Amino acid sequence: MQRLLRSLSDTLIVLFGVTTLVFFLLALVPGDPVDVVLGESARAADRSAMRAALGLDRPLLERWWQFYADLARGDLGDSLVRHRPVADVVLERLPATLLLAGAAFALVVVVALPLGIVAARYRGRWPDLIAQGTALLGMSIPNFWLGPLLVLLFSIGLGWTPVSGNVEPGSLVLPALTLGLSMAAITTRMLRSSLLEILSQPYLLTARCKGLDDTAVLLRHALPNALPPVVTVLGLQLGGLLAGAVITEVVFAWPGVGTLLIDAIRQRDYPVVQGVVLLIAVGYVLANRLADALAASADPRIREAA
Repeated sequence: MQRLLRSLSDTLIVLFGVTTLVFFLLALVPGDPVDVVLGESARAADRSAMRAALGLDRPLLERWWQFYADLARGDLGDSLVRHRPVADVVLERLPATLLLAGAAFALVVVVALPLGIVAARYRGRWPDLIAQGTALLGMSIPNFWLGPLLVLLFSIGLGWTPVSGNVEPGSLVLPALTLGLSMAAITTRMLRSSLLEILSQPYLLTARCKGLDDTAVLLRHALPNALPPVVTVLGLQLGGLLAGAVITEVVFAWPGVGTLLIDAIRQRDYPVVQGVVLLIAVGYVLANRLADALAASADPRIREAA
C-alpha cells in the first residue's frame, strides 16, 4: 500500500510539473490567439470582448489556478479554433495515434528480440556483426530523414505503399517502420548487452555441465534473467511512442494527436496544446509504471529493493 501511494504521489508530481511548465511556456510564446480567432483586422472593441470571453485579460497566476480548477473537474476547456471541447477533439484523433504506436511497438518486439538473441548467441561472429551494424544504423537515422527516404523508395520509386494519409490499405506500413526502427535498434543493443552479462555468470556453467547446449542455456536460463532491464527499456519506449509519433505523423500527414498538436501550436490554440501534452505525459508516466511493475514481477530482487 505504501509503495502504491508513493507511486501515485510521484505520478501526480510529474504531471503537475509538466502541465505547469507547458502552461507558462505557452503564455510566453509570441502571438495572440485572439488574432487567430478574429483576424488581425478586427476592431479593438471586438478584440477586448474576445479576450475577456477567453479569460486572457486576467492575471497569469489567476489563469493558471483556473486551469487546475477546471482540470480537477475533468474539464480541459474548449478549442479556440474548433469551438469544441478539447477532450472531444483529442479523443477524435487518439485512435489513429494508438494504431500507429501499437504497430510500431509490435515491430520493436518482433525485430529486436530475435536480433538481440542472435547477436548474443553468436558474439563476435558475422550474425552478431550484422545485428550490431543494423542496430547502429537504426539508431543513427533520425525519423524526419528516414520517413522521406522510405517514401522516396517504397512509395514514389516502387509504388508499393501510399505516400501519406490513412485512407488506403498499406498506409500504416511506412509510418510504423519510421517510428519503430530506431526503438527496435535500441532494444536490440540492450538485450544483447543484458544477455552477455548474464551468460558470464558462474551459475550458467552448472547448466552447461548438465549437458545443455548453448542454445538451451541461452533461451531457458539466460533469457528470463536478462529480460527485466529490457522490459524497463520497452516501457520507456512505449511511453515515448506518443511523443515520438509527432514527427512521424507530420511527415506522413497521419491524422493523429501529433499533427493535432502541431496544428494547435501554429494556430495558438492553447487549450488543445495543453490537452495533448497532458495526454502524452499521462501515457508516458503510466507506461513507465507498467514497465516497473512487470520488471518487479520478473525479478524478485527488484521487488525487494523497492
